Amino acid sequence: MMKAFHSMRWRGPAVAVAAAGGAVCAAQQPDAQPQTVTITATRIATPAFDVPASISLVTLSPETDSRPGINLSETLAGVPGVLARDRQNYAQDVQVSVRGFGARSTFGIRGVRLYVDGIPATMPDGQGQISNVDLGSTAAVEVLRGPFSALYGNSSGGVVQVFTEDGAGAPKLTVGAGGGSDGQRRYDAKLSGAQGPLDYVASVSRFETDGWRAHGAARRDIQNLKLRLQLGDAGKLTIIGNGVELPSAQDPLGLTRAELQADPRGVDPAATQFNTRKSLAQTQGGLIYELRVDGANALRALVYDGHRATTQFQSIPVAAQANPLNPGGVIQLGRDYDGADLRWTRTGGPAERRWSLIGGLAWDQLREHRQGWQDFTGTPPGQVLGVQGALRRDEVNDVADLDPYLQGQWHPADDWTLDAGVRRSRVRFVSHDRYVVGNNPDDSGRATYEATLPVLGVQWAASPELHLYATAGRGFETPTLNELAYRPDGQTGLNFDLKPARSGSLEIGAKAHSASLGALDVAVFGTRTRDEIVTLSNVGGRSTYQNVASTRRLGLEVAWTKLLPDDVAVQVAYTLLAARYTDGFLACTTTPCAAPATPVASGNRIPGVARNALSAELGWTPPRGWRASVGARALSRVFVNDTNADAAASFVTANVSAGYVLPLGAWQFSAFARVDNVTNRRYVGSVIVNEGNGRYFEPSPGRTFFAGLTGSCRF
Repeated sequence: MMKAFHSMRWRGPAVAVAAAGGAVCAAQQPDAQPQTVTITATRIATPAFDVPASISLVTLSPETDSRPGINLSETLAGVPGVLARDRQNYAQDVQVSVRGFGARSTFGIRGVRLYVDGIPATMPDGQGQISNVDLGSTAAVEVLRGPFSALYGNSSGGVVQVFTEDGAGAPKLTVGAGGGSDGQRRYDAKLSGAQGPLDYVASVSRFETDGWRAHGAARRDIQNLKLRLQLGDAGKLTIIGNGVELPSAQDPLGLTRAELQADPRGVDPAATQFNTRKSLAQTQGGLIYELRVDGANALRALVYDGHRATTQFQSIPVAAQANPLNPGGVIQLGRDYDGADLRWTRTGGPAERRWSLIGGLAWDQLREHRQGWQDFTGTPPGQVLGVQGALRRDEVNDVADLDPYLQGQWHPADDWTLDAGVRRSRVRFVSHDRYVVGNNPDDSGRATYEATLPVLGVQWAASPELHLYATAGRGFETPTLNELAYRPDGQTGLNFDLKPARSGSLEIGAKAHSASLGALDVAVFGTRTRDEIVTLSNVGGRSTYQNVASTRRLGLEVAWTKLLPDDVAVQVAYTLLAARYTDGFLACTTTPCAAPATPVASGNRIPGVARNALSAELGWTPPRGWRASVGARALSRVFVNDTNADAAASFVTANVSAGYVLPLGAWQFSAFARVDNVTNRRYVGSVIVNEGNGRYFEPSPGRTFFAGLTGSCRF
C-alpha cells in the first residue's frame, strides 16, 4: 500500500485544471448533512459537554472557509491554552505549545501528542511534526488539554488530533487556487464520494512562497488518501495514506535585537553564508479495523507504517567543525517508524447507570539512521560553504514503547459521571555508534524510562445547562532523540544524562451551554513538574538540554461562542498562564558548555510562554451569497531566555475577510479575500528560546493579503 500511495506524486496545477476541464458535472445536488465528529478524549464517543476535561473541537469547511488553508496555526488560533505560531520558516515547522508544554521547541513539536486520522504524528521519543496535514480535506481538529492528555502516554502535555472528512454522496470534484503577498501560491484538488459500501477522499495540494523574510522561500506538496469500506453490518475498514514533500525550504534563522530593529525582513549573514535550508520527504499509511462484536463489545485495531527522510544544513562555524569530535553542520536523518494499537471496549448497565470499560495495548517503534557531515568542502581561498562535505557522525538509534492502558466511565447517578484511566508507559532508547574514528570513541548506549500515569475525573450535572468537573492526573515526558543528540560539554554521543520530566496536574472547570448564553467553558488548572527538560544552549540551530528541579504552571482558560440571528456568530478565547521556575539553577551562555555558570533565579518565567493571550472573531456566514468576518488577537510579552534578560514585546493584530458563495448550474463556486495584520503592526510572532548567539526573534509580516477561489461539482 505504501509503494502504491508513494507513486501518487503531485504533478502541479495542471493536474487540477485538466481534471476540472475533463469532468462532466451533473446537476448540483445538496451536500450530505454535516458530519458528526466524536470527541475522543477518553476514547469513548461522548459530546464535549459531557467530558470532565478541557477539550475544543474546531470544525472546518475547506470549500467555503475564508482562510488561506496553509498552516494548522490558522485553525488553532481561537483555542484557549494553545499557542500556535506561524514562524514564517518552513524549515522549522509550526511552533505549537499547550499550556506551556512544547514552548522550548526550536523545530518540530515536542511535549504535545499529535494524531492524523488516528495515526501518530508524534514518534515514540516524543518528537512530532504536523507538516503532512492537508487542510483542504480536513473536517475537524480536536484539542485536549489538561490531565486527561496523559492517557496518550509519553510527551502528552496536550493532544491535537486532525480528522480528514468522510466521503459521501455522488462523486464530487473540488479544485481551488489562491495567492497573496510575498509570492504565496496555493493549488489543490480533491475527489470525494461514496459508492455502495465504500466511501473515499483523495486530495493533493501544493504551496509555494518566496518568503516574507529574505532567504525564506519554500515549496510543499501534500497527498492524502482516505478509504472506508463497510464490511457487513458490524465491521468497517479504514485505509489511510499520506505523503508530504519539501524539496527545499530556506532557513532564515532568527534575528538579534539589533538586527530586528534594523530590518525585520532581513537575515543573519550566517544563513546566507552556509545557505541554511531543509528538505524532507515522508510517506506513511495505516489500516484501522473496527468490529461491533455484539451489543456490548467492540474491537478496534490500528496498524501503521511510515518513512521520513530529512536533510538540514546548519550554520555551524568552520572553526568549530574543525574539532575532530564535532559532528558537522549537515544533519541527515532517515526514520522508519511503525506501530499498532489494539483496543477492546465493553459497555453495560441500565441506561441510567451505564458504564464503559476500555482495555488496550499500544506499541510504537522508530529506527533512526542519523548522519552528520561537514557543511563545507576544501580550504581557503577555495573553500565552499553550504555544501555537504566529509562524514563526521554515523549512528543508528532505536526507540520503542509498549504501553498497556485501561480506561473506564461510569454513571453512578443520573447527574454524576466518573472517568478514570491508567497507562503504563515504558520507552526504550538504544544507540549504535558506527563512527569510531581516531579519538572519536564508540558512543553506543541505552536508556529506559518508565512511568505509571493515572487519571481521575468527576463531573456533576448541576442542571441540563451547567456541568461542573474536577480532574487530576500525572504526566511523563522523555527527552527526544533530538534533545539527546548533543552533549553540553562538546563530547560525542547521546546525552543520556537527561532524565524524563514528571508532572502532576489538577483542573477544575465549568461548562455552561444554553440557547441564550451560547457555549461558555471555564477551566482553572495547575501543573507542577520536576526534572523539567529545558534548553541549555542553542547555537546555529543546534541545541543541548538539561533538567531543572521544578516548575509550576497556574492558569485560567475561558472560551465563549454564541450563535446570533441572521447567521452571525461570535467567538472569544482567553488564556492566563503563569509559568515559572520554582527552583533556581545554573544555565549556559556559550557552547560547548562544560559547566553551566549563569544563575537563573527561582521565580523567573519560563521562556517562550505568554502570560496573556486573547483572540476574538465575529463572523457572518450565510450558506450562500456574501459572507464576512473580522477578528483580533492579542499576546503579552514573551521572554526569550531563562534569565528573562530580553523579551518579545506584546502586540495586538486584526484581520478582516469577505467572501461569496455562488451556486451556478452544476457547479458551486466560493471566493474570498483576506487581509491580516490590518494595521501593519510590527511584531515578533515567535521566539527561539535561549539562542546562544542572541538570535532569539522570528518577526512576523506586516499587512498581508490573500485571495482564493474554489469550485466544486458532483457528477
